[in-house]
Amino acid sequence: MTVLIDSWAWIEYWKGGEAAARAAPYIEGKERAVISSVNLAEVYYWVLKEYGAEMAEAKSRTMLRRSHTIAADVTIATSAAKLKAEHRLGLADSFVLATARSADATLVTGDPDLRRFRDVAFLGS
Repeated sequence: MTVLIDSWAWIEYWKGGEAAARAAPYIEGKERAVISSVNLAEVYYWVLKEYGAEMAEAKSRTMLRRSHTIAADVTIATSAAKLKAEHRLGLADSFVLATARSADATLVTGDPDLRRFRDVAFLGS
């Protein structure tokens, strides 16, 4: 099985608490993991804002060790646009879902906007 570990899962994992325990099996797991370049940007920004540049670099290295990064190409970009138009998603969520689908991956997230999709493992409450 391949999983795309969404920004929500990484951030909750590092924040600790109940959601961290739900994200841990995926982040610490052995299955093939991927991330979108959008996930890398979102997490880097969040860690940079909360903890500074040194920690943002460290956390991004952790993400890159655990997962393969998929950059948006024309196919992913047009798929994201279609998802945004059809489902009224935010652009970042559209890119992440399109990236997961391009890799035949289950999207692991707690983002309530993504809960309704069949190929999502929803970890939120």
